[in-house]
Amino acid sequence: MKIKIMHLYPDLLNLYGDRGNIECLRRRLLWRGIDAEVVTHTCDDPEFDISDTDIVFLGGGSDREQKIVCSRLLGHKKELQSHVENGGSLVAVCGGYQLLGKYYKLHDETIEGLDILDIYTEQGKDRLIGNIVLKADFINSEIVGFENHGGRTYIGSHTPLGRVVYGYGNSDDAGVEGVVYKNVVATYLHGPLLPKNPELCDHILTNALKNRYEEFTELAPLDDELENTANRYIVNRFTKKG
Repeated sequence: MKIKIMHLYPDLLNLYGDRGNIECLRRRLLWRGIDAEVVTHTCDDPEFDISDTDIVFLGGGSDREQKIVCSRLLGHKKELQSHVENGGSLVAVCGGYQLLGKYYKLHDETIEGLDILDIYTEQGKDRLIGNIVLKADFINSEIVGFENHGGRTYIGSHTPLGRVVYGYGNSDDAGVEGVVYKNVVATYLHGPLLPKNPELCDHILTNALKNRYEEFTELAPLDDELENTANRYIVNRFTKKG
C-alpha cells in the first residue's frame, strides 16, 4: 500500500511548524509498513497536478501570503473541488482553512475563496490567541492545539471539528471550532496539530486509505503512550479546575 501526500505552497504557508504535520502523517504510515510519498508544490512549480494525490495539505500564513496563494489556487479550483467531492483527503490549517470558504473579508478588501466549503470569514477587531481544547464526536480523545487568528469564520450548517472546551474557536462566542466535511479536516489549530493528536492523525490516514483501497479496513495500532500522555497533560492543564 502507498499514500501520496502533497504539501501545497510550503514556501508561503508554513507557520507554527506546519511541516511537522506532514512528517507525522508520513511517519505514522511508515511505522505500519505503508509506503508514504511526500511531494511539494511551490510558487516555482509550473504544473499543478493532484490527480493521483491522496492527502492535500494547506498550511497557515499571513494575509499577504494567503492572497498570493489564493490567486494561484483559484485557477485550480475545479481540481481541488473534484478532489474533495470524490473522497480525497484535505487538511487545512488556519489560513488554509479560511481559503476553503467563499471569501475572507479584510478591513479594506475581500479575498475570494475556493468555495470548497460553504463558509466565510471576516476580519475581527482583535486576534484570538491561546491554547485550545476541543471535544470531537468522531474520536475518543480531546483535540488540543494553539490558535492565533484575526479572522472569524462562520460555518453555517457545516459540522464543526469539535466543541470548544477551552479557548475561542471559529469566532469569539461560537463555541465550536473548525469544520469536517467528507474527508476534509479544516481548523485554526496550530501546534503542530497532528503530533499532539495522534488519533486525529490516524482518522485522516484511515480516510485516505479507505478511499484509495476498497479492501482496507483499519490501521494497525501503535504504541502512543507518550503522545497520549502529552495530550492528556494539556487537556488537564487547561480544563481542570483548582
